[in-house]
Amino acid sequence: MISRKKFIVSGITGTSALLLNPFKVYAAKDEKPQLKNELVKEFVGTSHRDITRVVEMHKQYPTLLNAAWDWGGGDFETALGAASHVGYIELVNYLLENGAQMNFLTCCLMGKTDLVKNMLQLYPFLINMKGPHGFTPLHHAIQGETNALEVKEYLESLGAKETKLQLQYVE
Repeated sequence: MISRKKFIVSGITGTSALLLNPFKVYAAKDEKPQLKNELVKEFVGTSHRDITRVVEMHKQYPTLLNAAWDWGGGDFETALGAASHVGYIELVNYLLENGAQMNFLTCCLMGKTDLVKNMLQLYPFLINMKGPHGFTPLHHAIQGETNALEVKEYLESLGAKETKLQLQYVE
């Protein structure tokens, strides 16, 4: 049995430690292992061309779904970004159905005209958005072919001309 004095001293000591460094207490509980760089690079790289391998990797490592690879120079890419800019619709659908985070560029690829129009009305600067490797919304709409023809024409009506923009890396 703990004495009243020990109980009070323990309470004061514990409270003081928490007040002095509250982040340490919570940080220790929330630490999670990071994905291995090689795994993320393979998953994103493979998402340009091989749905079979992507599905295998996703089943084995579900947290890869929204992982981003840093190609350097401010060029970040997810599996969805990779599949989108190459027009790999089958893989885009698989990734979205499994919880990948939909984005404006993928909406352009998939011909989601209403969403694209609404986003551009609210955020007109998105017309020159730089996706992975500098690919623009117009590039994605072109990759969407007939499914995204209306989006392509809409972007062009707003003055979109570029399909790829230079990423600006500053050290």
